[in-house]
Amino acid sequence: MRLLVTGGAGFIGSHIVDATLARGWSVRVLDSLDPRLHPGPPALDPRVELLTGDLADPDTAEHAVEGIDSVCHQAAKVGLGVSFADAPDYIRNNDYATAVLLAAMERRGISRLVLASSMVVYGEGGYTDSETGLAVRPGPRAEADLRAGVYDPRNPVSGAILIPAMVTEDAPLDPRNVYAASKVSQENLAAAWARSTGGAAIALRYHNVYGPRMPRDTPYAGVASLFRSALARGEAPRVFEDGAQRRSFIHVRDIAAANIAAAEALSADDAAGFRAYNVGADEVHTIGDIAAALSKSSTGAAPIVTGEYRLGDVRHITASSQLIKSELGWAPTVGFEEGMSELATAPLRGEPG
Repeated sequence: MRLLVTGGAGFIGSHIVDATLARGWSVRVLDSLDPRLHPGPPALDPRVELLTGDLADPDTAEHAVEGIDSVCHQAAKVGLGVSFADAPDYIRNNDYATAVLLAAMERRGISRLVLASSMVVYGEGGYTDSETGLAVRPGPRAEADLRAGVYDPRNPVSGAILIPAMVTEDAPLDPRNVYAASKVSQENLAAAWARSTGGAAIALRYHNVYGPRMPRDTPYAGVASLFRSALARGEAPRVFEDGAQRRSFIHVRDIAAANIAAAEALSADDAAGFRAYNVGADEVHTIGDIAAALSKSSTGAAPIVTGEYRLGDVRHITASSQLIKSELGWAPTVGFEEGMSELATAPLRGEPG
């Protein structure tokens, strides 16, 4: 198979490239190599064909997909950003660039796509009512509750505190920030492309990804990177709210394996259409857990729980990954303690090895 990996010099993309080469596939990478994200030349395997360019440019996209069997689309602007002023950049890099890529794929007759999506498409995760046991979809948390230190969502009807549950792929999509809205749009574009062209697309809804090569401390980095960067500076990780926010932390090598499983499924399956899968860990951990594990593994300062909050943040979101296990045969292999111990000492992108 000849695979194009967009964003293949980045955190997740570079691990997918490694997994692709281990399968004996040919791989081409298209990456902008934005100097804000890539302070030096990428350390790619010499077997990789590297194209440098902007995916939002139609000529670049056309050149990138020439002679390709399948596309693994990882290139995106990620994270919550700084403010809504980031919105045009998110839309250009995530949605417009995806539309340009899909148009080029149609022109070249390429019918298989693996798309990097995210758990942020759900907004808040799954919840049940503490009194009735029924499933409830909460609205945004009230700022008055957050100021009072009441962080868990309430039943919008009764006001009762809700109990977190595992979110499944059939949950309604409820994007609550610009990044989330852009990922929903990417999924919708992929589904429309599949219907229009007879192609097949799989969207992988990554939960909290961590591991070697994460970007250093930036407003767009994940929480594991922020904590790891603080410890590297000799500072204590600062944990928002009460640290009890539940997440599915998933190692980047397991994410790469999920992309390979999706690409192989598309290659073996003639069925057209769009499918989405959660990709998360079997274990549920909290934001406080990850800060404590990194502090312990790096013998750094103990975390500080600050009580701070951001209105755009969700409280709990943990994945049920049963569907991808049953349909694609994927399962996570890197446990939380092993992964955190590795991350505590692994260099982040831009740090010396």
